[in-house]
Amino acid sequence: MKFSFPGLTAQEVLTAREQYGSNAVTSQETETFLDKLIDNLKDPIIIILIVALVVTVCLAILGYTHWYEGVGIAIAVVLATLVATWSEYSNETAFQKLLEEASMILVKVFRDGRLVEISINDLVVGDHILVQPGDTVPTDGVLLAGHLEVSQAALTGESEPLRKQALPSPDAPVNDEIHVLLRASLIEDGEAVMRATAVGDQTKYGATLKEITSAEDRLSPLQEKLTVLGKQISAFGYIGATLIAVAFMLNKIYFAPDAPGDIALYWANNPIGQIVSDGVTALILSIVIIVVAVPEGLPMMIAIVLSLNMRKLLNAKVLVRKLLGIETAGSLTVLFTDKTGTLTQGQLVVADFLAGDRQHYAKLDDIPETLRDLAAFALRNNTSAVIDASNPDAPGIVGADRTEQALLRFLGRRLADKDAIDIVDLIPFNSTRKFSGTQVSGARNLTLIKGAPEIVLQNCTHYLNGQGERVELNDKDAFNSEMHTLSERAMRLLAVAVSDTPINADQSLPEPLTLVGIFGLRDDLRAESYGAVKRARTAGIHVVMITGDAKETAQAIAKDVGLLEGDAQAKIITSKELGQLSDAEVKDLLPHLYVVARAFPTDKSRLVKLAKEMGWVVGMTGDGVNDAPAVKNADVGFAMGSGTEMTKESSDIVILDDNFQSLTQSVLYGRTLFKSIRKFLVFQLTVNVSAILLAFLGPFMGFDLPLTMVQLLWINMIMDTLAALAFSGEAALNRYMLEKPIPKDAHLITGEMWSSILTNGICATILSLIFLTYAPIKELFTRPGLTPEANELVFLTAFFGFFVFMHNFNKFNARTESLNLFDHLLDNKNFLGVVSLIFGLQIVFTYLGGEVLRTVGLTLPEWLYVLLLSLIIIPVDLIRKAIRNKFFGNPVLTTAQS
Repeated sequence: MKFSFPGLTAQEVLTAREQYGSNAVTSQETETFLDKLIDNLKDPIIIILIVALVVTVCLAILGYTHWYEGVGIAIAVVLATLVATWSEYSNETAFQKLLEEASMILVKVFRDGRLVEISINDLVVGDHILVQPGDTVPTDGVLLAGHLEVSQAALTGESEPLRKQALPSPDAPVNDEIHVLLRASLIEDGEAVMRATAVGDQTKYGATLKEITSAEDRLSPLQEKLTVLGKQISAFGYIGATLIAVAFMLNKIYFAPDAPGDIALYWANNPIGQIVSDGVTALILSIVIIVVAVPEGLPMMIAIVLSLNMRKLLNAKVLVRKLLGIETAGSLTVLFTDKTGTLTQGQLVVADFLAGDRQHYAKLDDIPETLRDLAAFALRNNTSAVIDASNPDAPGIVGADRTEQALLRFLGRRLADKDAIDIVDLIPFNSTRKFSGTQVSGARNLTLIKGAPEIVLQNCTHYLNGQGERVELNDKDAFNSEMHTLSERAMRLLAVAVSDTPINADQSLPEPLTLVGIFGLRDDLRAESYGAVKRARTAGIHVVMITGDAKETAQAIAKDVGLLEGDAQAKIITSKELGQLSDAEVKDLLPHLYVVARAFPTDKSRLVKLAKEMGWVVGMTGDGVNDAPAVKNADVGFAMGSGTEMTKESSDIVILDDNFQSLTQSVLYGRTLFKSIRKFLVFQLTVNVSAILLAFLGPFMGFDLPLTMVQLLWINMIMDTLAALAFSGEAALNRYMLEKPIPKDAHLITGEMWSSILTNGICATILSLIFLTYAPIKELFTRPGLTPEANELVFLTAFFGFFVFMHNFNKFNARTESLNLFDHLLDNKNFLGVVSLIFGLQIVFTYLGGEVLRTVGLTLPEWLYVLLLSLIIIPVDLIRKAIRNKFFGNPVLTTAQS
């Protein structure tokens, strides 16, 4: 154990918490529901509606228009703003809660003479905290022991690390530049113990957080596409609204049965109030058309889909930190992945000990006693872990990575042995030097070295034999051959050596060294890794494994996991070989590159940069401190749940169980999100096309308003808002992983979608015009004994129901590209419920709507006629799909066969 402090007692913790508070930081203020509501009321469409509402109310008071038109517009304003505000606020709140829960990291602290792990919020002033490479400093404090390289970029923006030293004595004056650590700083190198001097809002980080306001997030690729699409739809709506307003006035002047046929006569024969009323009606109608044209339910639908998928992913051990990540994951074309814990089980065990005389030992007790004692001594005292020996039968290990844990567990009960030594100096491990060192004095005066064999063996001139004697290491080729054999068995190798030479000021590898032995560690593949890698490759994702292992070890794992299958030109290279290639050569190699062995973090960053230059959508996994830049620079950065806080802070998505299979799930849900949005757009734009065409052509067919303004607002409400709920629960189908990645620059609306939108939109308009003008249909809704005006009202009520029912049935067409409309229908629990709800609401409000909705109650036979006629839209689209399949191929079948 390098550091040992008694820490605070339970009573001292309570006292400190009462006096100074806990380490919880006051949450950053977010927009309240009211703030969001006010912002949404500033939307141009809503402002136009409010102006129209005021004008309509004034005209209603003067008797030139109906009061319920104002009520209809008022309801549209309320629903459009309240629903959008509620969905935005509730989903943002849920997302923030998930992030807060995920940020509850554990810190290592001395309490009651033992090192324990507690939540960051439970720290108090006076706590003694152990910090190691990759940790985020949990609170403000001063260093009591050790030294560190610290990045304060999160606080100051300065990327250059600062060197921090311990106080020379507890009473020494504190120098802020040298001795003080600030919360949110990141430990890049070294390890130390700090004493908390401020917690929570009293830290500099806490004080700053209270003052800042949240910066505006950049738009994700999906949001940018939606913004462009929104502008295009709005432009279509404005043009359509203008034409419809003109058509309405032309009908009043030229085409209506009582039209004068001349604009001068129209002005002469009508009072000014009627002319104003017609003009305002045309204006309001155009505004309503704009409202109908704009799919304001889309933001809510996206929020709901993201929220649902985030929860599903969380159950699958995937935490989405940034919404950009899940959106972009569906477009991944290359994924650079770690091996340990991701493809493998992450449970390293020492499977072999290779002594300098090339003898192999499977168990610690099999090693000759003298050599065994020195090996155990070297492992116990050259480690970043803290060993809790309070229970000698089961010593505790705190602060160790997987490799350290495997080595220390190999010692068994010998891990608890006490050594009468003092630590003079140490060299923390990092991926650049690839070794760690600890200089000790006392019972043994040695420098203990542990690291990559190719680094350590360079300075080894001797080895220790079974009797503990130094023997010259002459035949290094034969020794390397033995190591090669272990590597081919997929073992990670680690060399342990000792030296009489003290640690240098430049922290270079001491020389000469005496080899103690080589530890062979094995980490078996996860049972599901082969299938998960195959799934990713089938999805068109090029998987490249980047590992610090030897080339032979990496090749053995790559073969076992199926990375090299199906490519006769598959390449496995080392970091050194990669460094000898130009950027152009690496780009040529990348399509056939599957493994980079003995990799450095700089290799990851370079590969990310070059792959992005090739136009690929890049994913990168990481867990260590030095992985953070590559993870941050990738299009989608995946951090491992067991990784450092620095890497998690840099990531878009955290794989909580470190499992490659969980990673592929994020790709599946990214694709599902995109498809759900497209399904909603197909449905909604079909409604918009038919409604606008009908409103434009209706006046020329003798109908002022085939659908009244209030009816149009009603259709917009139930077809936009409720449809968003219907499509938000679409299932994540495995067949989506049989498709190629969605290009980052792909249009939201594809040719297949336009085919559906225009075919069904135009056909719905034609069917509507046939319903309105074909006499036999009108006769179905003619009741004997009623006046012509009353029968006309029955007929228009039936048409209103027909239009709603027809588009409600069209949801079945829009949700699948398959001819089988029941394809995975029951997997979306929302869909049938929403469809049924719309049918129910339409029927109920037909009886309740009265003058407001221009409806009267229909009889059961009339409802059956409406139902049967509205079903025609389903075979219309099935015929379109059948023609598509015959001449252009079946997209569902193509996916299944790809």
